[in-house]
Amino acid sequence: MGKLSFERTWRIVFMNLLRLRIHHLIEHLADEELEVVWDSIYKLHCDFYMLEAIREVKRSQQPWDTLTHEEATQLLIANS
Repeated sequence: MGKLSFERTWRIVFMNLLRLRIHHLIEHLADEELEVVWDSIYKLHCDFYMLEAIREVKRSQQPWDTLTHEEATQLLIANS
């Protein structure tokens, strides 16, 4: 457990240093640059969010969770 707490502590310290550096960089950006950076960061955030959702589905998906096109069509016809 000592190793885990050390790794967690290191991660917290590292993240705090990154936050300070990011704040410092933001303070030095012109308004136009800030707008461009925000657009890029927001797109990356959305991409990351989608990748995490895809990974979660892949972790939880079972081989029998997918149907062929024909199986899906037959299921839809049978349930209509």
